[in-house]
Amino acid sequence: MPDTIAPTDVPYADGPLADPADGLVWAVSCTPGHRPVQLSSRQAAQRLDGVAAPDADGTWTWLHYDVVHTASRARVESIARLSEEARATLTGTDRGTRLEAEDDLVYGALPAFDDSMSDDDTNVSAWRFAVLPDLLITTRRHPVPALGAAYRWLQRDETPRTPAEIVDRTLLEFADSVRRNIAMLDDQLDRAEDLLLTLDQHTDFGRISGLIGKVRRRSTELRRVISPVDRIFHSEDLELPEWAEDDIRDRSQRQIHAALDDLLALQDRARSLQDELASGQAEETNRRLYTVSVVTTLMLPATFVTGFFGMNTGGMFLASGAMGTVEAGGVCFLFMVITWLLLKFAKLL
Repeated sequence: MPDTIAPTDVPYADGPLADPADGLVWAVSCTPGHRPVQLSSRQAAQRLDGVAAPDADGTWTWLHYDVVHTASRARVESIARLSEEARATLTGTDRGTRLEAEDDLVYGALPAFDDSMSDDDTNVSAWRFAVLPDLLITTRRHPVPALGAAYRWLQRDETPRTPAEIVDRTLLEFADSVRRNIAMLDDQLDRAEDLLLTLDQHTDFGRISGLIGKVRRRSTELRRVISPVDRIFHSEDLELPEWAEDDIRDRSQRQIHAALDDLLALQDRARSLQDELASGQAEETNRRLYTVSVVTTLMLPATFVTGFFGMNTGGMFLASGAMGTVEAGGVCFLFMVITWLLLKFAKLL
């Protein structure tokens, strides 16, 4: 294959495909203060094997692999500069979140959203990385838009000082995705709240319950994803090398924690609306039971009268005469009015 690959040769979900055969999605050489330079698969291998020296002081390389390919997994597993645990992490299949440091090496697996579904119902996948002061290797099994956004940011702006900023940038994209999800869920809560504020006998409680239930379910899913990341960054056992401390821990920790705070606030609001919905449903149920109780109470005297006149006995009052039924109906109505007045006097109505 040619020595250089233009970034637009093969369009891909998260970047230009540098070598479809071995799963190398892209390879760039980055010198701080300059635009990144595309590398071919051969040049990338030379950088990994230490055959090619860095172009200038501070130059670092970013290699991004699709480890669905067997060749890419074999290539990653052969990188001598990485520890065995780091190589296993890069080629792993589990979705667990982790962040480890060994001397100058930092590696781990972090969550991200894939692009297989719409923004309001997005699957969560994992991307893995291993970073040294002069080398960043990222892997994934599904397209990760956050990595693509970090790559495009790198192409637009000057190269950052260390590859740790790419990790930080990817986490920022992830946190922004969480906030966009939160904003959409917050809009749904606004609609539910508007319906609750205009509560009347025609209010569709089923629709309100559906909106709140969807928000609570989605927010719970997001919390399960972002909480482990926040715990990792707050872990006292995590000791990152000095060159990566500011980017990977300090800034990323603030971004993730802020997104988690927004998510917790959303969940609190959803629970509050759920309680208000339950209160509204109870009030509506009580109102209907009250109406049934009043009607039943008013009909009770009439039921007594009709039962009395229904007795098959001699000498029944109003048994003779053409207007007996009308007169009996009048008696029923009179008793209903008397009952209503008694309820009003007792302040039961």
